Amino acid sequence: MTTTPVREEPTDHPVPRDALGVLKDREQVAERLLESSRRHSFDPDTELDWDAPLEEGKWFWPPELVSLYDTPLWKRMSEEQRVELSRHEAAALASLGIWFEIILMQLLTRHIYDKSPTSAHVRYALTEIADECRHSMMFARMIEKGGAPTYRVRPLHHNKARLLKSISTTPGSFTATLLGEEILDWMQRLTFPDERVQPLVRGVTRIHVIEEARHVRYAREELRRQMVSCPRWEAELTRIMSGEAARVFSISFVNPEVYTNVGLDRREAVAQVRASGHRREVMQTGAKRLTDFLDEIGLLRGTGRKLWKKSGLLP
Repeated sequence: MTTTPVREEPTDHPVPRDALGVLKDREQVAERLLESSRRHSFDPDTELDWDAPLEEGKWFWPPELVSLYDTPLWKRMSEEQRVELSRHEAAALASLGIWFEIILMQLLTRHIYDKSPTSAHVRYALTEIADECRHSMMFARMIEKGGAPTYRVRPLHHNKARLLKSISTTPGSFTATLLGEEILDWMQRLTFPDERVQPLVRGVTRIHVIEEARHVRYAREELRRQMVSCPRWEAELTRIMSGEAARVFSISFVNPEVYTNVGLDRREAVAQVRASGHRREVMQTGAKRLTDFLDEIGLLRGTGRKLWKKSGLLP
């Protein structure tokens, strides 16, 4: 792949030159992603066996990734209750995934609104939107098959997302895209090869991991490009908005209603999750690849960094 040199940034540009590296050609990146999409895209309706019965005793999420794992409450729970909690948490994560993907689709359409519809960059964005439509339908069908309810994010966070979709900067949109994709992707990479987990859940996560790898590449390349050229005010606003998005994301990652629905004391469960060193390590490990990248391109600074630390995703 050929590359183009980084454009000369203003002397007061917020991102240091040694973090900028070399930008890959936008159209060539998109062409490669389009070719990968042609070779490795899936129709979940036909790819997965939705009629097969769920397997008795199998988990819906790896136990080490269940929020209460290794807490005092977890140690008091029966194996059946632990598996049941995994069923509800898998549904809550799928519900969160649908919410995020609807947000991301709207951010992508905003990004391409003024760009040439014949460019490979726009064609790939439209391809990604089509992927996200299939993923959202796949997650919804998995929730229904598992028999757990759909879990909604808090009304406050739901409405904050309306604001994000309206005022987000372009780099802010791609930061939100990566936040919504990379931590869940890390968890799913542990899930689809795990034979303790329901085959349907493994199939869903496998499809999602393969197709999301392209989405992450697209977002990373464009975010790096945007941080080179955006003005100082936009970079600073992006830092603050991304930190707030990280805080909301970390709160939303486990819906407290799951504890009530499996017969646990909700307050006790939430308190133990917040105090859990294992859970903190899981979330920070899942976010590390992303936070390392954001730090490299100059996004984890000032107030934004403080918000990322408050989210618990950054040590």
